[in-house]
Amino acid sequence: MQRRHFLKAAGAASVASLGAPSLQAQNLPSGPIRLVVGFPPGGGADALGRVVAQKLGTLWNQQVIVENRPGASSMLAAEYAAGQPGDGTTLFLSTINSHALAPAVQPRLRYHPERDFTPVVLLGVTPNVLITGAANLVKTVKEVVALCKAQPGKISFGSAGPGTIQHFAIEKFKLQAGVDALHVPYKGSGPLLTDLIGGQIQFTFETMTAATPHLKNGRVVALAQTRAKRSKAYPKLPTMQEQGFPEFETMNWYGISGPAKLPAALARRINEDVNKVLAMPDVDEKFDTFGVEDGGGSVERYAQFTHAELVKWAKVAKDAKVSIDA
Repeated sequence: MQRRHFLKAAGAASVASLGAPSLQAQNLPSGPIRLVVGFPPGGGADALGRVVAQKLGTLWNQQVIVENRPGASSMLAAEYAAGQPGDGTTLFLSTINSHALAPAVQPRLRYHPERDFTPVVLLGVTPNVLITGAANLVKTVKEVVALCKAQPGKISFGSAGPGTIQHFAIEKFKLQAGVDALHVPYKGSGPLLTDLIGGQIQFTFETMTAATPHLKNGRVVALAQTRAKRSKAYPKLPTMQEQGFPEFETMNWYGISGPAKLPAALARRINEDVNKVLAMPDVDEKFDTFGVEDGGGSVERYAQFTHAELVKWAKVAKDAKVSIDA
């Protein structure tokens, strides 16, 4: 697998540069470790968090508990996690929402992704998927555009909350398709998908991680994926760019961060162990199924990645005039 090869090379380089003895000497907390997730159960962040937490718990021979703290597109959970002790007992499942989009649309944010967090590791990147309920007769992006033009402002697109990547994707779609549509924000992907399946809303640009189980059981139908290249998990599903939107690209990403005072040696120890988890064949297969690719690597890689995303989405928010609904 491409990710496994990358992890082996990056992991070896990271360990060589840091020195294995210092990593092994850095002890983990003796008690339970919490992985705070800013979305409710049933969404993509929660699914990935539980896979990683379970494997780390086994590797460390201690409890790693997923603690869901949904609300405000993960900003509440990020603010909470940033204020926890830097002793390794609390980690945060950082995402594009908490560490790139929220700073772009919320000038009064009570934390800063770089000042108040210590980067640990990138878990991976995944496309969004334009999906609709299985009962919806609209099955192509062209038909979605036609429907929106026929009923301006009435066709509903759900998101996991204001300022999330789904919200950004909706706004990009509206701009590039020249249509008006109704944005319906939720408190996470779980309730969003429940309403999409039930027909209360019509479309969403959901994360591939959260959408995959429902696509496999036939409850929803995929119309397009949103990265420039097709995901290995959905090689037959065309991208938005292939369907007439040459500049359309959105993606979600997931990582692990700690509070700002997390010791650098402990961050590197956790990084090394998460890289081991990501290289496990069953985890690699699970992540491939979810469309999560290109994860792993050093602490420095995740720090550089996060900084680039902050700059990128601040510009997108300004250009697309994306704001959080009052």
